Amino acid sequence: MKLVEKERKTLETEIVLKLDLKGDFLEKNIINTPIGFLNHMLELFVYHSGIKLQILAKGDLEVDWHHTIEDIGITLGEALNEALGERKEISRYGEATIPMEEALTQVIIDLAKRPYFYYDVNFPTEKIKDFDTQLIEEFLKAFALNGKFTLHIRNFYGKNAHHIAESIFKALAYAFKKAIQSTKIEILSTKGEL
Repeated sequence: MKLVEKERKTLETEIVLKLDLKGDFLEKNIINTPIGFLNHMLELFVYHSGIKLQILAKGDLEVDWHHTIEDIGITLGEALNEALGERKEISRYGEATIPMEEALTQVIIDLAKRPYFYYDVNFPTEKIKDFDTQLIEEFLKAFALNGKFTLHIRNFYGKNAHHIAESIFKALAYAFKKAIQSTKIEILSTKGEL
């Protein structure tokens, strides 16, 4: 797997991103977006998945956070798709069920090039401080569809919105870590390609 560099510049956002799935090229993670809670979630994701990510993002936050969060998801997904290439010698599937205190979430991934997104999460509050919880779904949907992979997320229960969000991103990290693990099988599909 290679180092992928992506840029996305629109009238609403400006994003520069480097993605290193195996940690062979980048020494450290740098997560620098103008949205503190998103930084926290991305830091959890890269730490627990073992990938390396450097991202610098700006956006029209005076309008809404939606544009910036969705465009980060798009750019990260595009970088992932490029980094995976033909998706040779990867485990393909990953699953993790992760608790965060009283919250419990399951994430299941198939890295075949069949983008699909399923999301069954009900937050008890609309906001985590000033962060709109519905933007988590927008980010993850953009990531999965642009990364061209299947992503199912199901939160079983939880009372604290912050804990639910953390359980989502940690479960995503561990499922992702399993799915990109090396295997001696060139293409893990009876079709001969993913």
